Amino acid sequence: MAVLPVLSLSIAFGSVHIPVATSFRILINELFSITQTDSESVLKIVLQLRLPRALAAFVVGGGLSIIGVAMQALVRNPLAEPYILGISSGASAGASLFYLGFLPTFLVSRLDITFAAFIGALLSITIVYLVARSGRSLSVSRLLLAGVAMASLMAAISSFVTFASPDLNKMRAVLFWLMGSFDHITWADLPIATGVTLLAALILMSISRSLDALLVGEEPARSLGIKVESVKKLLIVLAALVTGTLVAMSGAIGFVGLIIPHAVRSVLGVNHRYVLPGSLIAGGLFLVIADTLSKSMLPGQQLPVGIVTAIFGVPFFLFLLRRTDYQFK
Repeated sequence: MAVLPVLSLSIAFGSVHIPVATSFRILINELFSITQTDSESVLKIVLQLRLPRALAAFVVGGGLSIIGVAMQALVRNPLAEPYILGISSGASAGASLFYLGFLPTFLVSRLDITFAAFIGALLSITIVYLVARSGRSLSVSRLLLAGVAMASLMAAISSFVTFASPDLNKMRAVLFWLMGSFDHITWADLPIATGVTLLAALILMSISRSLDALLVGEEPARSLGIKVESVKKLLIVLAALVTGTLVAMSGAIGFVGLIIPHAVRSVLGVNHRYVLPGSLIAGGLFLVIADTLSKSMLPGQQLPVGIVTAIFGVPFFLFLLRRTDYQFK
């Protein structure tokens, strides 16, 4: 119910102000194939420029939120988030190396910044997985430590190549991208990100019972007939696929996958059958609102959306932690 009004509100803000009622009417007309009556210029701004951006924010927010749910179940830690395995840092390093010209020419000619970011994420999670693997099992504690170490290494690589770049304009562009932005989004960017997010949501919903069991512990989960090692590997693959794809499109946007699952659990409880769809919708709405604020907080300027999510996300998360009735498990 809230999705369409929030999208309409987001579309209304920008360098050219469009009344919320107008943007809402255009969306309704487009949704039900009703003949549009607004001017061509307004329709172009709404349907070709701002609607793809708002939808991208919704997809990224929802995708990061459901992966946050999965990661918190995997490591049984309320502080887990999509970026905990170094995936985001790997994507950022890949994008920085590509954009600032630190990759070999034969690679640059075959890549774009999105694919370079995805390759960086894939390389990072592969190293983390190989380190955490012990025989046929996967050590969660080793996974966490390897993820933290890889995140630090990839962040250091990003910082090095950024400050080593002689082009200040490129350096500024990369820094802005690394903090998250939807300013460049077009309709062509949406299908892959949307498909990956929906696929992950369907898979996670199908194993919601296993996620419930993992929150209790690996041994109790095994006693219930859950194939724990298979579930852990599946969650890592989904985290790498979704996070790598979304970061490649929008840059690294923090706190969404951390705070939204907690907020949803505080309302709906810990059953993943409700937490997953709730997080998908709430995360999408949260990031659309954050992107709207990033366009309107400073007149004539746009903030990276990651700054907005941190400004509003951290106090909200601290408030949740102070609630005496909140339980992670």
